Amino acid sequence: MKKYVMLLLFLGIIAYSCDRSVLLEITLPQIISGDTGIDLIENTGAGQTVYIIIATDNIEITGYSLGGQDADLLSLNNGVVSLDANPDFETKSSYSFEVTANDAIGNISEIKTVTFSVIDVDESLPYVLRFCENGFAGIYPCNNYDLVGHIDLTTLGGNSGNDCWGWTDPSSGKEYALMGLNTGTSFIDISDLEFPRIVGFLPTHTTNSSWRDIKTYGNYAFIVSEASGHGMQVFDLTKLGEIAVGTSPVNFTEDAHYAGFGDAHNIVINDSQGYAYAVGTNTYNGGPHFVDISNPLNPVAAGGYGEDAYSHDAQVVTYNGPDNDYTGREILIGSNQNEVVIVDVTDKANPTQISAINYPNIGYTHQGWFTQDLTYFILGDELDELNFGGNTKNIVFDFTDLDAPVIHMNYFGPTPAIDHNGYVKDTDYYLANYSAGIRVVDLTNINNGTMTETGFFDTYPSNNNASFNGVWNVYPYFSSGNIIISDINTGFYIVRKSN
Repeated sequence: MKKYVMLLLFLGIIAYSCDRSVLLEITLPQIISGDTGIDLIENTGAGQTVYIIIATDNIEITGYSLGGQDADLLSLNNGVVSLDANPDFETKSSYSFEVTANDAIGNISEIKTVTFSVIDVDESLPYVLRFCENGFAGIYPCNNYDLVGHIDLTTLGGNSGNDCWGWTDPSSGKEYALMGLNTGTSFIDISDLEFPRIVGFLPTHTTNSSWRDIKTYGNYAFIVSEASGHGMQVFDLTKLGEIAVGTSPVNFTEDAHYAGFGDAHNIVINDSQGYAYAVGTNTYNGGPHFVDISNPLNPVAAGGYGEDAYSHDAQVVTYNGPDNDYTGREILIGSNQNEVVIVDVTDKANPTQISAINYPNIGYTHQGWFTQDLTYFILGDELDELNFGGNTKNIVFDFTDLDAPVIHMNYFGPTPAIDHNGYVKDTDYYLANYSAGIRVVDLTNINNGTMTETGFFDTYPSNNNASFNGVWNVYPYFSSGNIIISDINTGFYIVRKSN
């Protein structure tokens, strides 16, 4: 008996010595990753990772297996588990599955059951492509504004961007963006924010140009350009609603054309009166050229005003501000290279200057806009940052007395970028700030000499230098809260305020 026990012991030692690894493999692979997967926010897209299997063993892990209740809704690739479908809380709010690991000689781990959840969101809120989180929406610096959509220049049909404007179809409520390009104008249906679609394209009337400007009156767009001989194109916007979803973009033709001037830098429209004012034309010494557009398909020359300097941009309003002397009059504010002029254009045959004002360190008096109550006029000088240094500067004039305007304050932004076009909606000022993107400035305390930036979205993330790159224009007037942006270098953007 003793000899038999000794023999067994000897054989065991021999076996251990000959194949120690076999004895070691009495242990199974072990999954050390947890039993909870990655919760997903609903409606954020298919194919998202929900779990990564992590396992240990004495020898190589060679494979993983997926099973359990919801395995057929998932995919497994090299230990990474992903959800096949777009997560939808209302359809399925949680998932359960089982995973195992196996090693090189076929040992299989114990089964680990894993669960993850789908996070419900308020689906009444609008679609967002990239939320502004920790100062960025994807690659774009931001504060308080999310990225909703983007279409690049090539897709739009151009090589560079310029102006943009908006139109809402009164019959359908659909919102459309009008995007200016060096080659013409692209029309974009943004009513479905998840899938903004190019409806069509209107080519330039003559040749390509980096400068194109667009405004609307009723259901018509009016387009000018610095292209030689371009004149003013008139386009019936109701055509856009005729282009069915899924249809290729249409190459449109203009519905009317006005040839009373050749090239123009900009076009201004007073909606309440049915007049367009082309500025920077080859007529009236570059001053405003009046066009009666009450019948949009038959624009008629209505005079002009050429007593002051070349007009780069203007705003025209039917006046209801604090100066009772001019209530009900049609008032033009011209940004005229080296001064701001106030002109009564009620009588088109006899326009009359009311006053003019300049300011220190004039670079190029570019564009301005009234506050909502017509008390203040916020001016952008396009060259003062380049010529004199310092951060973005806007000059604010007090227009309480149109006969005697005065400087109220200067507003300085947080970057050295050049200011371009700015517009007021309610108590917010939306500034197209070239390389610094759009900047949104609160005007609530402007009476007290305070303007406060409350948000921004930067479509030109490379830098905030004083250069002519980035945002050309911003249109903030859609009732939905959608804000459209035209970027010279990268195309068309839709943003909206973060919730």
